[in-house]
Amino acid sequence: MLAGCSWIPRLGVYKLDVNQGNYVTQDQVDRLKVGQTRQQVRAVLGTPMLTDAFHANRWDYPYEFNRLGRTLEHRQFTVYFVDDKVARWEGDEVPPSPAEVARSGGGDAALDKSLSSAPKTGDDNWLQQILRKLGWWQ
Repeated sequence: MLAGCSWIPRLGVYKLDVNQGNYVTQDQVDRLKVGQTRQQVRAVLGTPMLTDAFHANRWDYPYEFNRLGRTLEHRQFTVYFVDDKVARWEGDEVPPSPAEVARSGGGDAALDKSLSSAPKTGDDNWLQQILRKLGWWQ
């Protein structure tokens, strides 16, 4: 009977939501300027998650969000230095800052809904999923 329940995805051990890395927003990226020192970059973006001894002229700011053991968001942002000054940066699309969301009138509706613990619109709870698999729910 226990083996038959292996298809129930959310019945089992509770898994915490995990945010790992540096959450970089568009507001922070807008404050970056070519020619800034390492201290200035650290003040804008925070301490980098990864500094590599083999790539001393590069700071990596990875970010990953996991919910129920699944990766929902993964982003990478990298700053490159030449002579200890910012030469360039690159990375994935970064989210707008909370202030920008508020200015645009988005409010809570425009914020990241993956952080909410409530089921998303159209998502079924675990009981509805079981009943659907048994053919008792439409």
